[in-house]
Amino acid sequence: MRSLRLAALTHANWHANYFSESNDWWNELSVLQAAHAAEILIKARIAEEHPLLIFEQLPKASSEGFRLSLHQVIEQARTLPFSDLPDRLWAATGMRLANTEQYLKFGRLRNTVQHFAVPNDIDVSDATVAFIYDVIDPFIHECWGLYAVDLNEDHEPYAYLVPSIVERGIKFLVSPGMMEDFEHISFEWPPDKPEYRAEMEHRFAAASMCAQSMV
Repeated sequence: MRSLRLAALTHANWHANYFSESNDWWNELSVLQAAHAAEILIKARIAEEHPLLIFEQLPKASSEGFRLSLHQVIEQARTLPFSDLPDRLWAATGMRLANTEQYLKFGRLRNTVQHFAVPNDIDVSDATVAFIYDVIDPFIHECWGLYAVDLNEDHEPYAYLVPSIVERGIKFLVSPGMMEDFEHISFEWPPDKPEYRAEMEHRFAAASMCAQSMV
């Protein structure tokens, strides 16, 4: 479950931060992929406590007295909806999802894009990147020591992705892998966000020191 949804997150990172000359819907697709990735990654963490905790409704006990089977679960059980996952995560693990209101708002955006139309008053690419790095990034790092910035389909995984995030002024967790490629990354800092630049440069320095200590 976790590996498949990390692949979805990787795809969302690609579609939100890049563009295609042959497909005009990359940004919109990134909304669906990022929400899907978040949903199943949270369920994966809950399932580590017990697989049945991800379900809202389970099959009723049969009169024959047989144990619950995987077939019954697949056919009859219903997993928790997107909006209920933060509370179940807390109840099952004690973890609180970062920026829960942003998570729920993005879920509503996903529903709008998927079922109705793309809103005219929002940049869905910006919304997806913010969702990935404000919500999913701290979650996967706390759970499994992973970094969203490492999840990219480009053959140069950081050279274009990182500048795209920085240009938007979005804070992100800095991985050792990124610091190994740091000299190949160019930055266009938002001119109106000096505090953002100071914070990210502090994170770069801390990650660099951490990477050096591991050598």
